Amino acid sequence: MIPVINSFIIGLAGVGLFKVTGLPLPWLLGPLFACLVAALFRIPMRGIRPLNESMRTILGVAVGSTMTPAVIATLPDMWPTLLLVPLMVAAIGVIGVPYFQRVWGYDFPTAYYSTMPGGLQDMLAFGEEAGGNVRAMSLIHATRVLVIVVALPFLLRGIWEADLSNPPGAPITTVPPGELLLMVACAGIGWWAAKRVGLFGATILGPLIATALAASLGWLHFRPPAEAVWAAQFFIGVTIGGKYAGITAEEVRRDLVAGFGFCLILILLTLVFVEAIYVLGLAPGQEALLAFAPGGQAELTVLALIVGADVAFVVAHHVLRLFVVILGAPLAARAMSRRPAPPDPD
Repeated sequence: MIPVINSFIIGLAGVGLFKVTGLPLPWLLGPLFACLVAALFRIPMRGIRPLNESMRTILGVAVGSTMTPAVIATLPDMWPTLLLVPLMVAAIGVIGVPYFQRVWGYDFPTAYYSTMPGGLQDMLAFGEEAGGNVRAMSLIHATRVLVIVVALPFLLRGIWEADLSNPPGAPITTVPPGELLLMVACAGIGWWAAKRVGLFGATILGPLIATALAASLGWLHFRPPAEAVWAAQFFIGVTIGGKYAGITAEEVRRDLVAGFGFCLILILLTLVFVEAIYVLGLAPGQEALLAFAPGGQAELTVLALIVGADVAFVVAHHVLRLFVVILGAPLAARAMSRRPAPPDPD
């Protein structure tokens, strides 16, 4: 119980520090940084998994509530940029696997599943089955999510002057009680149904689908209140920061530095795709950045809500990315691992 209490206290301290100093996204980045520092000092922390997962359902409801008939009618127009998602995943693999193998000396399974920008649990499961180093993969993916989440707010504010102080929703007192109950029902039923059918990202996609159905039928007219989205941000931040608990000096020297270097590659690659999309007039730059940044689906959804971006556009691209990675990663890894190793240079 003490590690759980530590997580809450440290996370709230981070929120307070970010609010006092005026730093962006205090409910997300505050607990993230506070728990990261605490983890490096080996302070025991632990979350409550069912509570953490239930908080992610809020994001699914927030996205699903935007799926009005007018928004749904625009989805077919996204196909040009959606076609670029598999191309970006392939580019990440072509660059990332040699980077981890040749620069840092990781074995192929660890290099491959550290490179693929899929869900953490899925990549760790595939990587462990293939014989990869689970701890290294976990730290590299945690670093990917952390760096992307930290870098994007500054890019959004520096390039597009995005207002990161916008509340992510209306105050809870202004949302009709009946709609609040409907949102809770969509979250619970959608999550349960998605888990029953084995849908990846069930905590977000299940509530998203259920809420989108309610919104498209005209039953729902509000998004989750700001207080609920702030709570979701808090638990996401605590979870990301807490993943570094128990990290050793050797892991910092190798896994963390390797992960950070890979993040710089990912950011540059993302900016190349975003610039191409913007120049070709396929999508606004801000939406393209949020849609193609290879961070976590939950974290990117939060940022899209806060800056007022086209949430449906952003989420559609991240869902496709996860779909491509989860279905394609095992097949591609098996095919690549069968190739003969290049001869050693004389």
